[in-house]
Amino acid sequence: MTPQQTSLPPPAKRLVLFVADGLRADSLYELDSNGTARAPYLRSVLENNGSWGISHTRVPTESRPGHVALIAGFYEDVSAVAKGWKENPVEFDSVFNESKYTWSWGSPDILPMFAKGATGDHVYTFCYAAESEDFGAEDAAKLDMWVFDHVKSFFNSSRNNQTLFSALNEEKVVLFLHLLGIDTNGHAHRPNSREYQENIKQVDEGVKEIASLIDNFYGNDGKTAFILTSDHGMTDWGSHGAGHPSETLTPLIVWGAGVNYPQKVTTQFFEDNFLKEWKLENLKRLDVNQADIAPLMASLIGVPFPLNSVGTLPLEYLNTSALFKAESMFTNAVQILEQFKVKMSQKKETTLSILFTPFNELQQYIQSLKVSLCKTLINLALEGLSYYHTYDRLFLGLSIAVSFVGWTTYVILVIIKAHTNLTKTVPTNKKKSTVLFYGFASAGMIITFFLLIQTCPWTYYIYCLLPVPVWYAVVFSFFYRSALTVGLLVFAGWPVITQLWIQAKVLYSLIWTLLCVLLAIFPLMPVVGREPNIPLVIAAGLLTILISFFSLASLCKSENKYRDNEDLKVYFYQIFSVALSTYVVGSTHNSLKIKQGLPVMNQIISWMTLALLLLSPTFLFERLFSILLSLMSTYLLLSTGYEALFPLALFGLMFVWINMEQEALQHYGLSLKPKLAVFNFTCTMDITQFRQLHLDDVRRSFFFVFFIVTAFFGTGNIASINSFDPASVYCFLTVFSPFMMGGLLLLKVAIPFVLVSCAFEAVQVTTQLSSKRYITCCISALHFFFLVKDYGSWLDIGTSISHYVLVMSLTIFMMVMNGLAQLLTTRRLGLPRRNKHHSM
Repeated sequence: MTPQQTSLPPPAKRLVLFVADGLRADSLYELDSNGTARAPYLRSVLENNGSWGISHTRVPTESRPGHVALIAGFYEDVSAVAKGWKENPVEFDSVFNESKYTWSWGSPDILPMFAKGATGDHVYTFCYAAESEDFGAEDAAKLDMWVFDHVKSFFNSSRNNQTLFSALNEEKVVLFLHLLGIDTNGHAHRPNSREYQENIKQVDEGVKEIASLIDNFYGNDGKTAFILTSDHGMTDWGSHGAGHPSETLTPLIVWGAGVNYPQKVTTQFFEDNFLKEWKLENLKRLDVNQADIAPLMASLIGVPFPLNSVGTLPLEYLNTSALFKAESMFTNAVQILEQFKVKMSQKKETTLSILFTPFNELQQYIQSLKVSLCKTLINLALEGLSYYHTYDRLFLGLSIAVSFVGWTTYVILVIIKAHTNLTKTVPTNKKKSTVLFYGFASAGMIITFFLLIQTCPWTYYIYCLLPVPVWYAVVFSFFYRSALTVGLLVFAGWPVITQLWIQAKVLYSLIWTLLCVLLAIFPLMPVVGREPNIPLVIAAGLLTILISFFSLASLCKSENKYRDNEDLKVYFYQIFSVALSTYVVGSTHNSLKIKQGLPVMNQIISWMTLALLLLSPTFLFERLFSILLSLMSTYLLLSTGYEALFPLALFGLMFVWINMEQEALQHYGLSLKPKLAVFNFTCTMDITQFRQLHLDDVRRSFFFVFFIVTAFFGTGNIASINSFDPASVYCFLTVFSPFMMGGLLLLKVAIPFVLVSCAFEAVQVTTQLSSKRYITCCISALHFFFLVKDYGSWLDIGTSISHYVLVMSLTIFMMVMNGLAQLLTTRRLGLPRRNKHHSM
């Protein structure tokens, strides 16, 4: 592609870009309770010197895609999340890259990606240490003060550095100030806090000082353009990523060279009531899409529009000649049209001519391009880009659908063949088998040849040639967590519906019903937008300790001649660990509340709890009880509210499930049922060679799948950072670290999985059935494939992808969880002790 720019001289020689990370439009524009502006300098600018409006961001409202849209002019693909927002999944052009020189100051999470993607050596970055981004810091405004101070030092030092002084006086220069303090304070204290609002005032003062400094440095030559905006907003509860107006509406104030002065109006029509609330009814509001800011910056300093920009130049911000506006708009249209032509050419070269369908709607505009049609041309070119970008979606979708249907059929036949007599009398026809083999081999060769002549990517071969293993059910629970509530309420009546309460103890049946009802409450609880409730976490810890002492007393009274009473000491250590975790949670959050940071000793204790010790005996209930205590210590440290009670309710239900299933064994006509009180995981007998499947085995597998889904979605999901409160990991670290925080979050999510898997392991060995006999096959993965999204918020995109990935990877995941459950229930780490002999 060829860079596109107008040949006319630009209005500005240099551009200063202020990005106040996490700044909401209403937080900047609204007046205080006493009627004064929260940012008096910027308020004065928009009233007297420049133009203003709202920049409408596109979801996902995250820092990286927001900055890419601002500076490169396009909405980045969600694959950037796989890089931890640190590197570019693909290299891209930007205003910085097209500039003569760019100097930038701010966060190490944002600045390097624009320097790495730039050609040559003309984009310079000055970053503070990553450890400075501490959610537990006394005041994150120091991050912005660091930027302002270093910019001042930079200009002062340039007076003694002739090379730098000359570079600063070149044309097409960009100065970028990334201000992260507001975002950090918003996460730590919420946008309505004193810290967040005071930070806005400090940024306002800093912008005023920098603007004055730059004007004085250049002798007030009137050739500097200034832009202040934000990458995204923030919800009232301190998160961002989705599409709430508080996240998508960000401020935009532009002033200086080439920018229109405030335009007085008598009436304006907007669907919202912000103008009246902000007392700005008489100043024309000029709203833009976030990607439109990149061509605005390029036009002001006369650099080519970024190659992949999809922004439309907002002409109303420009105070230039009509000719300059017309040529700039024409250049904008040609630049987007060039993208369309390149994309069309690429797709045409890799598609058979008889199968290629052109995007005809655009052809009639190519030869008769006029300024008056530029906006229509841009919109059609963008539609064409989307058309070719998704050109093969139907073809690939059909290929994957065929694979799913084939694999599902295959698994059903395997089950029928292995566990019924329906196919035992059918003779094997080797001739037919050979014909089928060669037939499918030929089909595979034809598909391969078809893909080769179209020079398709290697991923196409996987989609078209490899059948994908899939099994899983319970579709609605993926989309509506309340469906889990309905399911659990239905489960509550299981003992009555099946009359199992007659065979089992009535007490177990009542507890089963009560726990199902209790667990059904959790999917109805809010995931995002809730405030931390540390007293509830402490209460969960105390409840765990209380239950532990009752359970320990019961174990001491029970008669088990194989048990070594010294083993009971292990439980005292684990109960102490739970008590210690409960104390650390309360102590840490109190320390952060008074802004004293994370105590070092609390941090050390928190990381020590991650060590899982398999020291307890391997008797069934004793080992399960030990696993709960070990995992509960860690789970408490990662909890901020009601979810701390979730493992307790879930484990209680699993405990009753084991007893209920053992009572139901008489359906199989088995005369000997193992006594659970003395059942040992390491002494199970493998009788799977003669144990046949029964109808109840299907019901057990469904229970297991449902409980696994409940474990995953019972307290929310991890598809979006928008549902993750950083306070969850404050006992371990407060310095921003996406991979470390993500790892701890995954650990928190895995703990309920482990509890369910260990319980199911107990169900399997007590009901004398191997896990290798359980196969659950469903076409839900095919359903989820067609619901995968590549647009919307991280929550929408992440949820759709996680649904698909979850069902795709569930086979391997269940194998891993089964192996982990066997390890946790059968292995034991021994400690040095005296040898003891038991009389038999």
